[in-house]
Amino acid sequence: MGPAAGHSPGENPGARAEGTVFIGVGAVVVAAGNSSRMGGVDKIFALLLGLPLIAFTLDQLESFPPVTEVALVLSPDSQERGRELVQRRGYHKVQRICPGGPRRQDSVRRGLESLSPCQWVIVHDGARPCLDQSVLRRGLAAAAESGAAVAGVPVKDTIKVVSPQNFVVSTPDRETLWAAQTPQVFRYDLLWDAHRRCAQPVTDDAAMVESLGHPVQMFLGSYENFKVTTSEDLALAEAILRSRM
Repeated sequence: MGPAAGHSPGENPGARAEGTVFIGVGAVVVAAGNSSRMGGVDKIFALLLGLPLIAFTLDQLESFPPVTEVALVLSPDSQERGRELVQRRGYHKVQRICPGGPRRQDSVRRGLESLSPCQWVIVHDGARPCLDQSVLRRGLAAAAESGAAVAGVPVKDTIKVVSPQNFVVSTPDRETLWAAQTPQVFRYDLLWDAHRRCAQPVTDDAAMVESLGHPVQMFLGSYENFKVTTSEDLALAEAILRSRM
């Protein structure tokens, strides 16, 4: 399956005037990991404030006006739980629930394939439940300027490059280092082309677009927008979400 109808590979909506209307914004929520650091428990359905973790991301996208459709990518074992959650909470924008692939990039591609025609696509890790709409707005604005944008935050710690023998090789300038996050926002046709042409394993979609030689703009995410990977992270995420309530 190729890019959805209506996407023009030569089109560049990057020139943006203030007040741009974003037409056709789809979202892919990637939540098909194996939760290896959570003792085999699917963290996506771990409870935070009485709700499954994934519900907080879906709540934000459901109430964010520019997003018209959401593809939810879950592990094969979690498909039924996903359908029950969507029905119970009335997520009208979640039109597709699809099984993830062997790699993260395979899961994203399956989500892209399931979306209806759209001009823009937001890719977000379902394990980042502290997403907020101000980050989404910044992402769309940045992508409108460059066609590809990734959320991130400046690193706070000094970073060391280390050899396989655990010796320090170099200390890069911290002023130039940002920790990448999601959401990542792209023109649909650009991201589809990257998935079609980039075969090597990558850790995020921005790296695939970078491999094409296309510039990727970094925009400010949030230090609260961290990825839940351990049981301890659940307590921190719950505290952040409670403070917002």
